[in-house]
Amino acid sequence: VQLQASGGGLVQAGGSLRLSCAISGTASNFLPVGWYRQAPGKQREFVARIRPGALSYADSVKGRFAISRDTAKSSVNLQMNSLKPEDTAVYYCHVTFSGTDYWGQGTLVTVSS
Repeated sequence: VQLQASGGGLVQAGGSLRLSCAISGTASNFLPVGWYRQAPGKQREFVARIRPGALSYADSVKGRFAISRDTAKSSVNLQMNSLKPEDTAVYYCHVTFSGTDYWGQGTLVTVSS
């Protein structure tokens, strides 16, 4: 299983970015996929997860971020709106498959004030 995260960049506060996690090596359309982030000097934290019939979000991003699946592209997207400086972090996508955790390489999101 391989995960390729993309879409990060520099944006002003209040702006938007769309992250994408391309999944290969397994059929992924029903695989639970999560997004996590790690800010400098902090632990990695949960952001959002998609699984069949359910979406979940961290309280800090509810109402601003939306996770979705693109089955045609075998990818999971994270639409991030109303970005805040505290959203600055490296964002990682994650799956667990056959008892093994897989992480993408991370994509940096920087939100300037």
